[in-house]
Amino acid sequence: MANIQSLDPSASPLDYYGWELRRQREASGLRQGQLGDIIFCTGSLIGQIETTKKVPTRDFSERVDAALGTDGVFSRLIGLVLRSQLPNWFQPYAEMEAKAAYISTYQAQLVYGLLQTEEYARAVLTAGKPVDLDGLLAARMERQRILEREQPPLAWAVLDEAVLLRPIGGADVMYRQLVRLLEFTNHRWMRIQVLPLSAGEHPGLAGAFNILRFEDHPDVFYTEDMMSGHMTANPETIREANLHYAHLQAAALSLRDSAALIARVMEERYGDQPEQRTVA
Repeated sequence: MANIQSLDPSASPLDYYGWELRRQREASGLRQGQLGDIIFCTGSLIGQIETTKKVPTRDFSERVDAALGTDGVFSRLIGLVLRSQLPNWFQPYAEMEAKAAYISTYQAQLVYGLLQTEEYARAVLTAGKPVDLDGLLAARMERQRILEREQPPLAWAVLDEAVLLRPIGGADVMYRQLVRLLEFTNHRWMRIQVLPLSAGEHPGLAGAFNILRFEDHPDVFYTEDMMSGHMTANPETIREANLHYAHLQAAALSLRDSAALIARVMEERYGDQPEQRTVA
C-alpha cells in the first residue's frame, strides 16, 4: 500500500489532492477517523483518498472544505482531479468542450455524454471494462457541470433514432434516460432533434462527430474511433462538417416531433415493465 509521505504532489492532480488533504487534516489536529465522523464517511475512505486509492467526489470535496475551513480549496481542485481521470486522448477535447460557446453534436450510437444519466453512463463505460470505472464515471458527470453554468454553451444535439432504440443498461435505465432527454424540451440552451430511421442514407453514416465554436478561437471538429479521438481546426474540414450538420438538421424531425418520438419510444418500448419506475 502506498505511503502518502512518498507521494509527489506534483505528479498528478490526484496526488496533489491526497497530499493536500492529509496536510490540511493534520494541521487541524484530526485523525482520519475523526475527519470521517465529521463529514459522514469512514476513516478508511479518508485514507484511501489520501493515498490516491480512491478518487474523491465533488460532494466529498465540499464537505471537506466545510469541515476543515479551507475556503473552497478542495471544491476548486476537484474539477482538475476529475478531468485528469479521463483517458489521456480525451482530455484535450474535454478542455475545449468546457470553453466552447456553441456545441453541435451528431450521435449515431449513444446519447451525448453531456446528456447521459449517471446509470446510463455507468452502463456505457462498463462495456469498455475500464480499470477505474468509478473514476471515469465521476469524470463524465463532472463534464456535465458546464450545462449548469449561469451562461452555459449553446448546444444542439442530433440523435439518430437508433440511440433511442438501443437498450443500454436495460429498460429501466433507458426509461429514465429518455425522461432526461425530455427535460430539455423547453431548455433555453439545449436543443435536441431525432434523425428518424426513415431518413435513409445521410451525411452522418460515417459516425458521430462534434463541432465546437468559440468566442476567441477557431472552430474545432472532433471525431472518435475505438481507441482514440481526433481533433482538428482545419478550415476546409470545418466547412465540410458544418455542411454535413446542416443536412442532418434538415433531415431530422422538428424539435416538437422529436420530443413526441422520444416520449412514444419511452412509453411503448421501455414503459411497460412490471415495476413502474420512480423518476427522480
